[in-house]
Parts: sequence; C-alpha cells; structure tokens
Amino acid sequence: MDQLTWKARAKINLGLDVLRKRPDGYHDLRMVMQTIDLYDEILLRVTEPGRAGEGGHIRLCVEGGAGLVAADTDNLAYRAAELLMKEFDIRQGLDIRLIKKIPVAAGLAGGSTDAAAVLNGVNRLFALGLGERELMERGVRIGADVPYCIMGGTALAEGIGERLTRLPSAPQAYVLLAKPPIQVSTKFVYSRLRLDGDGSNGIKHPDIDAQVKAIRDGALYRMTELMGNVLETVTIPAFPVIGEIRGQMMRGGAIGAMMSGSGPTVFGLFDDPEKARAACAELLKGKLAGEVYLTNFYEPG
Repeated sequence: MDQLTWKARAKINLGLDVLRKRPDGYHDLRMVMQTIDLYDEILLRVTEPGRAGEGGHIRLCVEGGAGLVAADTDNLAYRAAELLMKEFDIRQGLDIRLIKKIPVAAGLAGGSTDAAAVLNGVNRLFALGLGERELMERGVRIGADVPYCIMGGTALAEGIGERLTRLPSAPQAYVLLAKPPIQVSTKFVYSRLRLDGDGSNGIKHPDIDAQVKAIRDGALYRMTELMGNVLETVTIPAFPVIGEIRGQMMRGGAIGAMMSGSGPTVFGLFDDPEKARAACAELLKGKLAGEVYLTNFYEPG
C-alpha cells in the first residue's frame, strides 16, 4: 500500500462541564463527546526517500478552510505525521492532501480530527503495528482532543479531555450545525470563565453522570434535556448571535440546542427529519450563520 484516503470526522459536545483550573493552567473537564458525519478528507501518499542522513520529507497541501488553515509545520496534521515518522525513523516521504469541509475554529475539533486521521493513516501505510491505545497515547502530545478523535463514537472525556470512557452509541438524532461569521478564541473563553463564588455568577453545571445514564438507557429526550455547556456563560454575553441561533433552532423544533466546545458553532438535535430540513433552510436564508450543515451522529465500526 502506498496511498490511502481517510475521513476525519468532526465532534460535538453533548455535555461540557468545567470543574476547576489546574496548577498547570489547564482546566479539569467532564464532557460527553459525540462523533458526527461531517468530515475533512485526508489523502496520504508515500513518496521517495529523502537524502542520506535525512528523515522522510513531509509535504502538506490544504484545500478549503477559507484560507484559515496554514499548510506549515504548525498544522496538527503535519505534526502528527512528523511525530510518528521521527519515532520510527521512516525514510520514505509523505504527501498529505487535506481537503477541509469542517468549519475552522468552530468548536468541532477539526484540527484534532485531522491529526487523528494522519496518525491512523501513517500507522497503516508504514505497517507500524500500533494499536488504538498506543495511538491515543501519542495523540495527546499533539492535542487534548486527539485521543478522542482516534477513538470516535460516544464517550465520556475527563481530565483535560484525554481520559476517555467509551459509551454505548447515543440515541440517533438529526444534527443541525450553524457557525456564525465570528471568531471565538478558546483562550478568551477560559480566561473569562468564573467558577468560584456562591453560584451568583450564573453558572449551572450540567449533570454529566445523569446524561451518561440517559445514553446508556437509550433515552433520547432525557439525554437532550440534560445538555449543557458552562462555556456559554462567557460566549453568549460576549457574542449574542450564539444565543440567537440556539433560540432559532429551538423555535424550529429542535429537542435540544447548544454551543459545541468553546464555540462558536451551535448545534440542534432533531427527532423529525422534516423539521430539521425546514430549520436548516431558515438558517440558510437568514444572516445569523455563515455556515450551515445538516448531518447525524456517526458511530465507527
């Protein structure tokens, strides 16, 4: 095998709670993660070896992404290839063609899932023999969401997001995504999150344990009733359009709607395909969202 194509699928957070700030500057989280069937395409091709004494040459080409994704050594896909090729002293080269379809800087783990796809692809192309757990251990060096993107499906994520517990498949739903034409910095969100005090700060922590139980029970409406993201306490006051999109989805028949990750993408879950399509059409006609997609949950395997 000298080439392969991989679908790097996005994720949403069905629940996101922040417990505390850690001494290292990160935050301890508890999240319910779900893969959706919206994906970037990764094409990998083995090329000729580099010159004597050099490691394999990596060339990255990015298509799409509205010019926001750099094809350089800081790209997580490049870093994923470099990590394995250096560790295993791979002398052949690698061409990476990244076709971006997931919205960029959107709270959907687009960069992390690209890195996960490259780790999986390099492992397979060069017959490295690494198992899922071994790939996940390497993935966390690139980013906290990378191990989850390697695992995929429905999972409870803890710590900074790297401690994962696989869950049964969540009850299926139609997923409407809408990203407003704004940029939200993850650093901005976490730096303004206030977890201390007597509760007067307005934070309502989602019941992640109850949501996990609802998923185990296959209870779609209970699962959506328990959706919550504490980061909305920062983003919605700062960027009201996020709340406006969420409200429009609910009025359009969503059984639950919430911001994913640190935003700004909002997703709505629907149990009726006609309502989902109608809500999608309304968002496409309006000016609140720059990018709108209708998809569903995806379960690997």
